[in-house]
Amino acid sequence: MRYVDLGVICAYLIGITWFGAHFRNSQKSLKDYFLGGRSTPWWAIAFSIVSAETSTLTVIGTPALAFYGNFGFLQVVMGYLLARIVISTLFLPHYFKGELFTAYELMQRRFGLRLRRLTAGLFLLLRALAEGVRVFAISIVVSIVLGMGEIPSIIVIVCLTLFYTFEGGMTAVIWTDVVQMILYVAGAIVSLFVILDHIPGGLPYVLDAASQAGKLQVFDFGFDLSWAFFGKTYTFWAGVLGGCFLTTASHGTEQLMVQRLLAARSQGEAKLALFASWGVIFFQFSLFLLIGTVLWVYYRDTGIAPPQPPDRIYPQYIWTNLPVGVAGLVIAAILAAAMSNLSAALNSLSSTTIMDFYKLHRPSMPENHYLKLARIATLFWGVVLLAIGILARHVNSVLEAGLGIASILYGALLGVFLLGLLNKRASERSAMIGMSAGFAVNLLLAVNKFTLWFPPVAWTWYVLIGTTLTIAVSLAASAILDREQPVG
Repeated sequence: MRYVDLGVICAYLIGITWFGAHFRNSQKSLKDYFLGGRSTPWWAIAFSIVSAETSTLTVIGTPALAFYGNFGFLQVVMGYLLARIVISTLFLPHYFKGELFTAYELMQRRFGLRLRRLTAGLFLLLRALAEGVRVFAISIVVSIVLGMGEIPSIIVIVCLTLFYTFEGGMTAVIWTDVVQMILYVAGAIVSLFVILDHIPGGLPYVLDAASQAGKLQVFDFGFDLSWAFFGKTYTFWAGVLGGCFLTTASHGTEQLMVQRLLAARSQGEAKLALFASWGVIFFQFSLFLLIGTVLWVYYRDTGIAPPQPPDRIYPQYIWTNLPVGVAGLVIAAILAAAMSNLSAALNSLSSTTIMDFYKLHRPSMPENHYLKLARIATLFWGVVLLAIGILARHVNSVLEAGLGIASILYGALLGVFLLGLLNKRASERSAMIGMSAGFAVNLLLAVNKFTLWFPPVAWTWYVLIGTTLTIAVSLAASAILDREQPVG
């Protein structure tokens, strides 16, 4: 046991938990608990978006992608920028009309109560499953450090994160996100320089070796109309289009991200936060891909067998090779990424549960009643995520598993949101038929990866396919069912 490193990690865990919990006194209403009182500066929201968008999946999953592949994942990140243009132009003006607490209130405004509940319910399912995979990713790191089983590791982190999220609400989520994002990016930079110091020739040698092996390749412009084209995960077309649709869905329709935008002081500040976050995201993914490439050179030159599964490569190296104190700092940084995302998920799941379900049935209760139930809902979802994290221990790549799960449901969500914003005729019934079709097809594509009833389709295409099908089926249903008069 390296007691200095463990001391650094424990100090971080205690400090961040105390820091988040001390925001409890500012939580006087649902607006405070779920939206931070709409008083958060844009730069803090930008950092919070980055923390929620990346998480432990990025920190331990991205180096593994570069280790066994190349820089092709950056094509997906470029699609993230296009998505931000769509969201700021199309979605934000609607979210800042009136006082919305969740993204799904917009669906009730356009279609009706049933669709609000359906979209909110899909979000709860989506976020619980995807976050469960992220909870498991935490256990990989903690089990390496403490040498204990994955289940006790999951319990420790979930309980600590649950405590300050329960106490401090959205304000605690955003400001702990700021601290944690700075910490894990700084930790990654430190680890990069330390790893390079272990490689004779340093960065120039690494870049030369990686270039000769084709590992610095970013773009794959290959294009054909065969089924195999849709089976490749990281091509320019799958990356840019898939990344655009994926991020438009996640940042434009999912409460986890929309809640942060709604916490901004104004629509202008929300837009500024959204675009500023992309610059940090691009830098961050590039940094972790570079770390994976450096580790590839290190293991190749030393002849040491890399650890398995692939997601253990980066955290395992840190813990066994970095100097005492530095290793503790970098591991604490990885835990920071995990806790920031988990806290955001807990708060968004709680807000959707209360605002889109409970409060609709009992709209006239005192504010303190809703605030108390919001904290109880946070506890409930903490237990659910703990259970899913334990069940998710058999995935191969935590990064691709998390994004793949999200992509199954994002297509239907984005499709119905775009339908509502761009079409005034389709009714609630038509929209629900389209959503069902889009979700069913994406689920079939995901299940097919294991059954191989037909050639597999890469997860980067799921959202585009689901969105297109949702809109197409909704419009076809509307042409048959909505002949009387326009709605909305």
